[in-house]
Amino acid sequence: MAIDEYDGWPTLKAALQFLALTCVRPGEVRGATRAEFDQEKAVWHIPAERMKMRAPHDVPLSKQALRVLGEVWPLSERGGLVFPSIRSTKRPLSENAMNAALRRMGYRKDEVTAHGFRVTASTILNARNYDPDVIEAVLAHQDKNAIRRTYNRATYWEQRVTLMHGWGDLLDALKAHR
Repeated sequence: MAIDEYDGWPTLKAALQFLALTCVRPGEVRGATRAEFDQEKAVWHIPAERMKMRAPHDVPLSKQALRVLGEVWPLSERGGLVFPSIRSTKRPLSENAMNAALRRMGYRKDEVTAHGFRVTASTILNARNYDPDVIEAVLAHQDKNAIRRTYNRATYWEQRVTLMHGWGDLLDALKAHR
């Protein structure tokens, strides 16, 4: 994975790795605070006000995501943000930082964007026959069917934990075969 060889700002490299491993939106990674993480339970609690659909979202953390978090954690000790800007520990990475890093790695806009990591994850996971409801829960998508959305309160937590661990292992395997 080219991200692993990225030699720019370490926080930005970690943010891209963490983004790929967690399948969340770039803004959710950029705004991540230290208080949102329970590393012992391997879960990231994203509050409703930071989510697109204004509902809280818990993200199961694979061993790979926890490793990235552990590497970047010391870099954010002076501020509350996990992925602070190069200019200030009190400000998050800029909205365009991840895409700019991808361009510096040689990727064009029509090849990959930070938000596009979610599309890639969804495509690969669906092609590998993971449960579509679990994939949609990982992506924090609401069911388009209003009646089903009203009645189905399943969070698919255990299945999401399994999926995220499998996803981290798959990314490791893909890196090993390049």
